[in-house]
Amino acid sequence: MTHPSTDINADYEINDLSQVTNLFDFEVLAKKKMSKGAFAYVSTGAGDEITHQNNHRAYDHITLNPRVLNDAKKLDTKVTLFGDELAYPILVDPFAFQKTMHPDGELATVKGAGEAKTACVISSFTTTSLEDIQQVATTPIWFQLYIQDDLEFAKKVLKQAEAAGCKAVCITLDSVAAAVRNEEDKVGFELSKDLNMPYKIGRPAPVSWQEVEMLIAYTSLPVLIKGIVNAEDAQRALDIGASGIIVSNHGGRKLDTAPPTIEALQRVAERVDHRVPVLIDGGIRRGTDVLKALALGADAVLLGKPIAQALGAAGSEGVAKALKILQHEFEMAMTLTGYNTINSIDHSVIWK
Repeated sequence: MTHPSTDINADYEINDLSQVTNLFDFEVLAKKKMSKGAFAYVSTGAGDEITHQNNHRAYDHITLNPRVLNDAKKLDTKVTLFGDELAYPILVDPFAFQKTMHPDGELATVKGAGEAKTACVISSFTTTSLEDIQQVATTPIWFQLYIQDDLEFAKKVLKQAEAAGCKAVCITLDSVAAAVRNEEDKVGFELSKDLNMPYKIGRPAPVSWQEVEMLIAYTSLPVLIKGIVNAEDAQRALDIGASGIIVSNHGGRKLDTAPPTIEALQRVAERVDHRVPVLIDGGIRRGTDVLKALALGADAVLLGKPIAQALGAAGSEGVAKALKILQHEFEMAMTLTGYNTINSIDHSVIWK
């Protein structure tokens, strides 16, 4: 996604963190700081990248309905998820191989998330152990699990997540096959053989709802099902005991021409009907995007690509700045539309 200002001012350059003013800027800076392979892995999508690009563009087509003089001077942006209070409904998505983006990897991401007072979800393909991550964590850590053919190993990893003090588990269901990643192929992205992978689980593989139900029952942690865009699948997830739903199309990195997540959100949220928290990722780049997602039924949002780019651009300082920029933009969006609490945000925020 191109920064909106580049078409207007072709000479505009971003060379260091002090020049970053929004999340699009991090992409520009990350491209300069990261290797070509790592940048392609982080920043591109599947196939023709239609879903990847539409994830954000879909937000641009949703118009806000501002109200004035609604006493939005004092904002309450706090949200409680699975017993933990977060300062904002903005979390860090799981993303893999973080030491390919920055030498400090997950430690930098978790430190940045802690400075921004938000939770961080750690990928199955982490390059740092959960135990080492918890040593620097000051905010809740969740763990993301890919389903693969060795369910006994998956159960073992779940117990490791419990023992490491993780507060929730996200089981990803939309990654059961490889994807067409032309941009990665063109630059020849490969993982270093020296990369540390504490939880080397097998390749993602198709499994049944019954097997996912077994994993949910196996752990004492709340389990969110990630990769849902279909309301029927959301219902199935609830039927097998899911504690939360994450509306996601894997950032447009799996099935190209799948719907933008913000367009799928309302159907899923209506089916869930507040029985469990509904979160969403994919394409969120502005505070107004966060507001729109909450208005259409999300309890919170997660960010992946822009945080990975912030990590690659400037380590923990970059991650913290990216999150704080979005938090500030979200506060401004609440104020300018006349909503002063999270609970007051509903469909009336959207221009019909």
